[in-house]
Amino acid sequence: YLYALDANTGQERWRFRTQAVIGSSPAVSAGVVYFGSHDNHLYALDVNTGQERWRFRTGDGIFSSPAVSAGVVYFGSHDNHLYALDVNTGQERWRFRTQAVIDSSPAVSAGVVYFGSYDNHLYALDVNTGQERWKFRTENWIGSSPAVSGGVVYFGSGDNHLYAVK
Repeated sequence: YLYALDANTGQERWRFRTQAVIGSSPAVSAGVVYFGSHDNHLYALDVNTGQERWRFRTGDGIFSSPAVSAGVVYFGSHDNHLYALDVNTGQERWRFRTQAVIDSSPAVSAGVVYFGSYDNHLYALDVNTGQERWKFRTENWIGSSPAVSGGVVYFGSGDNHLYAVK
């Protein structure tokens, strides 16, 4: 279940059931809550009622937490793709394939979406086209979610390093 609780009282407002584990943290934007499930779906629910607005099916489970920016929701899947969906319809705008699963939650900044993959790369993609701008290789998997500040991307890797890439 995904639960919505009253922040003041802790009382349940609503709950929404999926068919598998929810490892994704929800993102809330413009009255909609977005989250992924290991049942291979990204869900969009009305924040007030918990009613499903739409769902999008991927080829495998979703542990990546979605990022919402400028009418697009971005998230990774265990099917090795990063997806960009229209927030209103759930229609796919584009997808980008890596060589391994994506648990990293994307970060969006200045027209670029950044995320890591278990294929040992941090990727930078154009938000409009999904075209790769660049990628950075580490010595091990990247499950860490990047943070962007001042034109620098910060992220950790399974190689025991924290990186700052400009």
